[in-house]
Amino acid sequence: MIEFEIIADSPNDTLEQIKDAIGGSIEEHWGECTLVIDNENAAGKIRFIPFDWGVNLLDLEITFHKETIIKIKAHDVFNPIRFIYPSLGSLTHRFGVDNKEKLVEQFQSLIFTNKTGGHNHIHFFKGEPLEINIIQIVRKKFLKKRTTNVSTLNEKLYEVFVDTDHDHRFANYGTLNLKMADLIIGLKAIKSKGMLRILKIEARVYEMLSLHIQQHNRLLKGIALPTSLVKSELKIVRKFGNQILKNPAKDYTLHKLSLKSGLTQAKLQDGFKFLYKRTVTEYIRHVRLESARDLLKTTDLNVSQVVYSIGFSSRSYFSKIFREKYGITPNQFKKKTLVYS
Repeated sequence: MIEFEIIADSPNDTLEQIKDAIGGSIEEHWGECTLVIDNENAAGKIRFIPFDWGVNLLDLEITFHKETIIKIKAHDVFNPIRFIYPSLGSLTHRFGVDNKEKLVEQFQSLIFTNKTGGHNHIHFFKGEPLEINIIQIVRKKFLKKRTTNVSTLNEKLYEVFVDTDHDHRFANYGTLNLKMADLIIGLKAIKSKGMLRILKIEARVYEMLSLHIQQHNRLLKGIALPTSLVKSELKIVRKFGNQILKNPAKDYTLHKLSLKSGLTQAKLQDGFKFLYKRTVTEYIRHVRLESARDLLKTTDLNVSQVVYSIGFSSRSYFSKIFREKYGITPNQFKKKTLVYS
């Protein structure tokens, strides 16, 4: 087992102290620092990106070869609110004053901060591939941002954000959140370089932060997962939702999806309504229309070719629902994009 303490008085120190404890080398490009590790302790990388106003990102893609416990001491200067989300793997967390660890499973979120001088114990398991997203917010800096309006937060989170003297500890263990996983897929897909890349990542980080806060609001209001589905079944629904997104032209029906997924039609409907706020049919139509709009905008295909390439069989029906959704006919949209291209 590896166990080490981090006493960081700045965001950059965290990466340096992890390197000192388990090895590796740090690479830096455009303010984006990456600790690359490939030794007897771990294999993978930990990425650190600072943004303005006290917000930064730690992104782990790593497998620890030994059971690893990191004890993070809450510094009087650097003691951020941490928003953690494992899109792959799991971890446990406890405060130093607690004896029992709490498990944070894949697709479950954790928000925590500690009193000055307190310890946060983060426990990673041996041999488990991890992809973990950590957003850190330094409160004093963040509250100086003109557009920050924490008064709109729920009362509990408001108290956490304005506790700039770090007098209180706080932890919230969220429920299954598959929408966050989709945002992280988008984050990893960003291919730009330099400043444009950092700006795109920052925008995605704020989107994820918003989702963390939304989920905390839902938990306070007692809005739970649909009672008809367990977590494993919601993961299946997400898998088929992603298949539709990647290949919208395929002949999908509720009956066929039910047979392939092993879920009843009622469970599929409940799952799609929970994850996508649409029935199965509405979701398929939405994805096809979005795909059609992209093809009309970015290719030389005419309307008829687009209609049949995304799985519609009737051009008149396609034109009708396209206009209902976007307020313009497909032909008008195509002509408009040609004018501005």
